[in-house]
Amino acid sequence: MDLMDFDNAVLYFDEPLALDVVRLIEAAADKYGSEEAESLLLRANLLAPQHLMVLVALYRYYFYQHRLEDALLVAESALAVVGRRLEFPETWVYLREANVGAGVMQSMGLVRFYLMVLKAAGYINLRLGHVATGRAMLEKLVELDSHDRMGGKALLEVLYQTTNDEDLQRRA
Repeated sequence: MDLMDFDNAVLYFDEPLALDVVRLIEAAADKYGSEEAESLLLRANLLAPQHLMVLVALYRYYFYQHRLEDALLVAESALAVVGRRLEFPETWVYLREANVGAGVMQSMGLVRFYLMVLKAAGYINLRLGHVATGRAMLEKLVELDSHDRMGGKALLEVLYQTTNDEDLQRRA
């Protein structure tokens, strides 16, 4: 299975979204950086809490505002939403290659989205100092993405190098 196969893949932004929710997201983009932008995105989330375009907009807002705890909460919500759609186990910890294969039969786009969110959540956990969780998430990503199409190996290599350097420094 090649996760770069986009032929006929429906992507999260292809899904229909109510016009009033689209307008809220557009208004938030116009007011980016202000407190009003967040409230507009939260209203959009109240109207369409399961829509991936809304979750992506909210995630990006928090991430680029350096509100990593909030971004992580949105990423976890996105994992839950997509995981339910794909009939994945309730948590990424129990996700197996067979689940991913079955998910691909439903939607390659959603599987890719799920794995990208898993990578993002792993990265944020690392940034927040939750090293064990971040590492486990990235290791799960690499386990499921044998061709490294999502780019998880590079993050893990940096983590391993940093961890080894810190271990060596403590021993000196």
